[in-house]
Amino acid sequence: MLKLEIRKQALKDRLAFSESEYESLNQGLLNQFVKWDFKDVKTIHLFLPIVEKKEPNTFLLIKWLAEKHPKIKIIVPKADFETALMTHHEYLGVDDLQKNLFNILEPQKGALHNGEVDLVLIPLLAFDKQGYRVGYGKGFYDRFLQNTNAQKIGLSLSPAIEKIDDVNEHDIRLNVCITPTETIKF
Repeated sequence: MLKLEIRKQALKDRLAFSESEYESLNQGLLNQFVKWDFKDVKTIHLFLPIVEKKEPNTFLLIKWLAEKHPKIKIIVPKADFETALMTHHEYLGVDDLQKNLFNILEPQKGALHNGEVDLVLIPLLAFDKQGYRVGYGKGFYDRFLQNTNAQKIGLSLSPAIEKIDDVNEHDIRLNVCITPTETIKF
């Protein structure tokens, strides 16, 4: 399938989750996430969910990290839609977040982070068995991931599809994808 078709179908499928299904899938995602070995992780970059689009609820992961690994620095993105680039900021809590014009929560006062990142949790609509992902199509994460040696971990509420037919040279492959039922290494 092509990205455009996959994107449409995946968003439709995700929006069809009932609230209880959505909560259960997010709990499963957290249960898989906590199995990760965090001993060498100093900095994690993660996206903030667009709950209206039933994206994985990364606030559950943030809460768990704050409780179990308080020394890990959490970095969140801020998008510039004119340049399709992101800046990266220290997460200061929900009180520092504000929705932008596209309904995406973004940090307002968190310090800019230009240092190393050990782990990047990546949003996606779908992923395939080869480790490629389909996002919303703007390329924000592909551009960011080109310049990092961090572990690239997708978060998906759905299982892998067989194959994305129109992968190109700009698409960055995941190292791992975490779903509510398994952690898949590529």
